[in-house]
Amino acid sequence: MPTWPEVVEIACGLPGVEESTWYRTPGLKVAGKGFARLRTEAEGGLVLMCSLSEKAALLESGDPAFYTTAHYEGYGAILVNLERIDRSQLTELVQEAWRVKAPVQLRTARERER
Repeated sequence: MPTWPEVVEIACGLPGVEESTWYRTPGLKVAGKGFARLRTEAEGGLVLMCSLSEKAALLESGDPAFYTTAHYEGYGAILVNLERIDRSQLTELVQEAWRVKAPVQLRTARERER
């Protein structure tokens, strides 16, 4: 079961990531734009930015690690239950959330590193 410090560790391996706050909760940003935050309110969970099509696919998968609330309907963000996701899947989702918000220069630099 991954924890918030592990989410931070995964994200900090990506270019331009900074630990910050987002809506007064622990968050991660790239170029000043939030891409992940720990929900400490209500149902908890991890908020990760994603495309609406990816969100729909994750929700339709039936995997109990993924959910949403009325607040996030129609918004490109998926809620993740950290108690129900493995680290490799979380890593992939954090990287994708970063890609959604990272400027082109950072995405290009990362692709060159690979």
